[in-house]
Amino acid sequence: MPALTIGKLAKQTEVTIETIRHYQRIGLLTEPAKPDGGYRVYLADAIAQIRFIKRAQQAGFTLKEIATLLSLDGPHCADVRQLAEQKCQQIDQKIRDLTALRQVLGNLVNDCQQTAPAAHCAILDAFSDDDASTNL
Repeated sequence: MPALTIGKLAKQTEVTIETIRHYQRIGLLTEPAKPDGGYRVYLADAIAQIRFIKRAQQAGFTLKEIATLLSLDGPHCADVRQLAEQKCQQIDQKIRDLTALRQVLGNLVNDCQQTAPAAHCAILDAFSDDDASTNL
């Protein structure tokens, strides 16, 4: 595969040019040297690296965590597994939190449906009530 300009790299990886520049600024992607009077040229391995970053993001990893994953190349499978286990625990906690939040909001909607129309919205009143914040 021939060398790529940043625009072609962006198109190949389905990200924006600004995303590529951001990855370079934070150290996830190396910025190639700019030749005199020319464009920076990216090698094909930049495609693989950006795809790795995007897949890791889809798996729930932050860019900071992805930087750690990229630094753990080779015989560091146990370290990578530990990071993945921690991410699974974080996801499980988010699921619990979202389930609880869904229950609270569902109760508010149900309570709203059960009461007669009033001058004020019961859901908005619950959000405004200082005492209700401990129940949300």
